[in-house]
Amino acid sequence: MQRNSTRENREAPPTPDTKHGTGRLEKAMNHKSNMHVGGESDGRVLPTKCPNKDRSNLSAEGMEGRRPTKENMGQTTASQIQRWGSALDGLHRVREAAKRDKRLRFTALLHHVSVTLLSNSFYALKREAAPGVDGLTWQEYETGLDKRVEDLHSRLHRGTYRALPSKRAYIPKPDGRQRPLGIAALEDKIVQHAVGTVLNQIYEEDFLGFSYGFRPGRNTHDALDALWIGIMRKKVNWVLDADIRDFFGSISHEWMVKFLQHRIGDRRILRLIQKWLRAGVLEDGEWSETEKGTPQGSVISPLLANVYLHYVFDLWVQHWRTQRITGDVIVVRYADDMVLGFQHRGDADRFLQDWQDRLQKFGLELHPDKTRLIEFGRFAAASRKQHGKGKPETFNFLGFTHICGQAWKNGKFLVLRKSIRQRLLAKLKQVKEELRKRMHQPLAQIGKWLRSVVQGYFNYHAVPGNLASLLSFRREVSKRWLRLIQRRSQKNRISWKHMTGFAKAWLPLPKLLHPYPYVRFAATHPR
Repeated sequence: MQRNSTRENREAPPTPDTKHGTGRLEKAMNHKSNMHVGGESDGRVLPTKCPNKDRSNLSAEGMEGRRPTKENMGQTTASQIQRWGSALDGLHRVREAAKRDKRLRFTALLHHVSVTLLSNSFYALKREAAPGVDGLTWQEYETGLDKRVEDLHSRLHRGTYRALPSKRAYIPKPDGRQRPLGIAALEDKIVQHAVGTVLNQIYEEDFLGFSYGFRPGRNTHDALDALWIGIMRKKVNWVLDADIRDFFGSISHEWMVKFLQHRIGDRRILRLIQKWLRAGVLEDGEWSETEKGTPQGSVISPLLANVYLHYVFDLWVQHWRTQRITGDVIVVRYADDMVLGFQHRGDADRFLQDWQDRLQKFGLELHPDKTRLIEFGRFAAASRKQHGKGKPETFNFLGFTHICGQAWKNGKFLVLRKSIRQRLLAKLKQVKEELRKRMHQPLAQIGKWLRSVVQGYFNYHAVPGNLASLLSFRREVSKRWLRLIQRRSQKNRISWKHMTGFAKAWLPLPKLLHPYPYVRFAATHPR
């Protein structure tokens, strides 16, 4: 492992627009210290980024342009474990350094992308993922993996690695439209995963607590719990449900690089990211240039999206809510889906105007159809009834419709969560189409497949208060299975009574699989 050293910061990175008070960014620009490797400084100035572990062989893992030495071919299990332990130690030191100094710029990170890390990144990928433009599948690449990874590692450190364009694919959205995806080549996925693993050590110390999307150790249910707790425990009377229009396709490459330069001083890492951003898209055999945006679906895109929104939104809103509000404000962000709660309508209106102005400076805009300010909270029902407006409006977030309700025991205010009806119907449509393809399979084989589908749906949607939606989903799946069986033969018509027996044998009954939000939130946030 390299010894730790620092050197004076010769060049400060460009400063983004921080009109609304992101003073932390300006401090980051003026700080005069860079990190060579994760760890403390010994005060020496190094002329190059060469490793120190073997002074007799400076080409072992040197700066870009030098070929690294080949790994030993006869690796034992013990040596592989030892190398992975060394890699983890290096990543741990990077994280400790990032935690210790929030204004530190890391000038040497590529050496952490080792053969061991590339191999582990390969095994972290999905086995059955669709191949990119290279046509390579995971199983094909695994044949001769050691030599392939060593060659990839060599090209990375010599600077001869080239990113391939993403292959365009489309998947249906719940509203019937098509979502464009970019499928990267297999080697691009491996390198992106490895680089993302290194960068995560830095940015996980920077990202704020209300950011939940695509972060290690956090998931959608953590965001849902935080939102539920915020509405229940804070003085929330207005909810802003916001969505950025075509966020992944609107990211400015210029601003993306500027934001990365706040923390990343290794030009080789920055060049890698720029290669992925500019690789373009291949659709129907025609290549098109990508002047902005990052392919949605690529391995590195979630991290880049979080970095972009960290500077465009998170730091700004953190400062805004401490300087310009008159009441309580809550913020929950999952990627480009945000929900904010306000105590006063004036704060909400003022925030929405300032936020729209802020987004325009970075090439973004709010989706007019998916951005709404609604009256929501413990006093919403009484307030709307007083003004003759009917029941409080609802909003959708991460697969659930949030409703102003009451606890059946004491009648107190309670945020209810139900599966979004449109998505439930879309899932049933998918089940129906798949059942048609399996029409002539044995009933036991179909039942086994349906069990996995229903259980998978329950695993996400089985939250307190959503039992009726789960029962409805199971019943509708049983009906579609019954119709399939009836169409298989004109002679023997199976009845619904017999069908309930099949359903009881194969389809799991709904039960709560997630605790109440305050239980899990208290466990993950002890304070």
